[in-house]
Amino acid sequence: MKVKSILVSQPEPKAENSPYAQIIQNHNVKVDFVPFIKVEGMTAKDIRMQKIDLTKFTAVILTSRKSVDHYFRIAEEMRFKVPITMKYFCQSEAIAYYLQKYITYRKRKIYVGKKEFADLLPILKKYKDEKFLFPGSDAPKPEATAALDEIKIKWERVVFYRTVYCDISAIKENKYDILTFFSPAGIEALFKSFPDFSQKKTKIAVYGDATLKAAEEAGLIIDIKAPSPESPSMTVALDHYLGKQNSKK
Repeated sequence: MKVKSILVSQPEPKAENSPYAQIIQNHNVKVDFVPFIKVEGMTAKDIRMQKIDLTKFTAVILTSRKSVDHYFRIAEEMRFKVPITMKYFCQSEAIAYYLQKYITYRKRKIYVGKKEFADLLPILKKYKDEKFLFPGSDAPKPEATAALDEIKIKWERVVFYRTVYCDISAIKENKYDILTFFSPAGIEALFKSFPDFSQKKTKIAVYGDATLKAAEEAGLIIDIKAPSPESPSMTVALDHYLGKQNSKK
């Protein structure tokens, strides 16, 4: 079956020369962008209800750009001037460099892991006298929180933002030849809007191991997976699949 339409469960890229534009041009397919989930920031009032006092923390653990954005947003809303002595423990270099949006990088104490959360643990373990704030979402990774407890540091997790399901009920569930997913929450959003969803001939594309696991547990058959050595991104995976599928007679 030739692919004629693809639903990407993310916002449409702003760049005109995005990889999706190349897919549309190269394979003559229709691509629609409909976010299945969105991130909502908690308010200063929400943080106070969690009984959190930002002034008592001497260090902050940052695992994503979202955690950086929402930490400084909440600090501003609560009129908390982040002290120059604050220590920042970043999961990756990309997150550390992103801090420059809010602070003068060279004047701060910043500690960086290689890429995975586990890489950051030996660094955190060296600073047992610090009081760590771990800002994150309402759906924390249990392995991360367990690991922090195991290394016996003083830390508290605070929900700074949450994942909210978008209403996608207006989309006809079998309107598209391919549905793409980028997180387990996207899979949950599909079944929230369509509890009786039946895959039928629809092809499912997933990005990431967690998304793959969620899709399989939901009973979906996976046709396209990324990342992989051959397909480091979703767009590359789609391009390869369409190149094979749409060339069939």
